[in-house]
Amino acid sequence: MASRLSPNPIPVEKFSKHPQQIPLFAFPPLGFRSKRACFKTISSFGGELSKQVLRAVKEEVIESPNSESTYGSQTIPSSSNKLVLVLGGSGGVGQLVVASLLNRNMKSRLLLRDPKKATALFGEQDEETLQVCKGDTRNPKDLDPSLFEGVTHVICCTGTTAFPSKRWDGDNSPERVDWEGVRNLISALPQSVKRVVLVSSIGHYEPFGVLKYKKMAEDFLRNSGLPFTIIRPGRLTDGPYTSYDLNTLLKATAGQRRAVLLGRGDKLVGEASRLAVAEACIQALDIEFTEGKAYEINSVEGEGPGSDQQKWRELFKMLKPND
Repeated sequence: MASRLSPNPIPVEKFSKHPQQIPLFAFPPLGFRSKRACFKTISSFGGELSKQVLRAVKEEVIESPNSESTYGSQTIPSSSNKLVLVLGGSGGVGQLVVASLLNRNMKSRLLLRDPKKATALFGEQDEETLQVCKGDTRNPKDLDPSLFEGVTHVICCTGTTAFPSKRWDGDNSPERVDWEGVRNLISALPQSVKRVVLVSSIGHYEPFGVLKYKKMAEDFLRNSGLPFTIIRPGRLTDGPYTSYDLNTLLKATAGQRRAVLLGRGDKLVGEASRLAVAEACIQALDIEFTEGKAYEINSVEGEGPGSDQQKWRELFKMLKPND
């Protein structure tokens, strides 16, 4: 069933040109008392690069003729009562999720293997808005209960390439990242979490390769007792792209494929813009009837709901319960 999505541009603001690395907390927000290393996303080089990356995100969106009025009449709500833990926040989908959370003034906490990546991508942020912790889902010891203190929602965007590549180096295979890492995370999450959104993939009815491990992770989440929503994109397209070269992050081209197709039952085959996937993850946090369901998502030409939650509700609701 088709619907239209025109993700809104993310404004570039609040980024310092001359940041310096400092400890994250002058006063520990939200009762967070972790002994792990947490840093504000600041460095001597992060400001300008973060502006370029988020400008690329903004310029990536080619608005439809009526999307401006939709955006103008829709104020993205602030959700100060939320604290969203994002896993994979420096990846292609994850960085778009984080940028959109910042745009919504929604508190977020990132767990990254290398916190300096957050510095480069997001620049200086208020410690009440963005918290960055060093850790790795592949290592259960990094998932200390203190990491989850105050967390209300979780978006997991971790993943590696589907086929052998340089990214598999350093014990970064699909089995370790897409299965064991997600399993470790789900096992460590407190039952108080209100929603876990997992980015997975289409193609689970005939799983092979990386899809085998993504399906195992999905099944583990389903049986965990945690409230969840699973987003299954087609082949990911558009930027920013995951890359060793950060300049690649600046190459963002949405073209005319700003709308989406949503489906259930693993019947869709196609491609999905990372922008659309990121927006679907954030919208699912607050749409109550998406709990306990998996949705396939593809990108198609056309217009859509932007960040309008009511239009997203209608989009998700169009799918039959047993699809």
